[in-house]
Amino acid sequence: MSPLCAARAALRVYAAGAAVLLAQLLRRCRGGFPEPVFPPQPDRVAIVTGGTDGIGYSTARQLARLGMHVIVAGNNDGKAQEVVRKIKEETLNDKVEFLYCDLASMKSIRQFVQKFKMKKIPLHVLVNNAGVMMVPQRKTRDGFEEHFGLNYLGHFLLTNLLLDTLKESGCPGRSARVVTVSSATHYVGELNMDDLQGSHFYSRHGAYAQSKLALVLFSYHLQWLLVAEGSHVTANVVDPGVVNTDLYRHVFWGTRLFKKLLGWLFFKTPDEGAWTSIYAAVTPELEGIGGRYLYNEKETRSLKLTYDQKLQRQLWTKSCQMTGILDVTHGPISG
Repeated sequence: MSPLCAARAALRVYAAGAAVLLAQLLRRCRGGFPEPVFPPQPDRVAIVTGGTDGIGYSTARQLARLGMHVIVAGNNDGKAQEVVRKIKEETLNDKVEFLYCDLASMKSIRQFVQKFKMKKIPLHVLVNNAGVMMVPQRKTRDGFEEHFGLNYLGHFLLTNLLLDTLKESGCPGRSARVVTVSSATHYVGELNMDDLQGSHFYSRHGAYAQSKLALVLFSYHLQWLLVAEGSHVTANVVDPGVVNTDLYRHVFWGTRLFKKLLGWLFFKTPDEGAWTSIYAAVTPELEGIGGRYLYNEKETRSLKLTYDQKLQRQLWTKSCQMTGILDVTHGPISG
């Protein structure tokens, strides 16, 4: 990617963000983002990646409030115990725990899955929430560009390794659910199947948008596979909007200043950003329904490219090769 293309990618990402911020401002002026009412979820188990901070923390806390057994998956050991204590205290739910999972390491992901399966408990909801945004060029422990490796491949591997448990846990009229957090930046993302790592010329904006685009394609193909198998598991994508979290430390300084001064007005709070994730995880309206892109608790259209089944399949096959797992259409996957 040339410097000119990198600048174009940055402008496209910031333009997409500005459009969302304007829409959020208009909505806030017209009544804001009222908290939805969700049904209780006793006897159900959820995993939330990135559950120690931001949208992930708000998601984990709300699911715990609904009565779920919540496993917070994250790589911040130092913060984890305080997060768990706080969620338990606020929700009066003792079934909240932390398991270490570094999504930038396939070894760590496999260890997490093994530890979870040793608990011999079901899994009804997997929320693929964790991510990094516009970080400088660097690689995961397995040598992948970090946006693609952590945001996308980490969740691809995690989901596939947990699919057997999700399938065993879902039942007619009470499906298990995979909820994957993407972003409006996927609308300006470009998927370069010949250079998914951005090795020729790196754009952190382009890399972030690509990872969010890949998550949508992955989710749609996963849903297709689940339907083909007759599984009682659904896969949906959610768009939280532009949310006031700590993810913005690597963005343009003007954006950080704008967030500091006017974030209270233009940005969603982490709780508001989590509503659509929680909606996708628990609402009866989505029982048995997958392959949807959800924004502000409503279905909307994702980028036209994401409905290209040939591209979905190509990315899935490539991802299986990169993560060292068997393609689910050709053989079983095990942890």
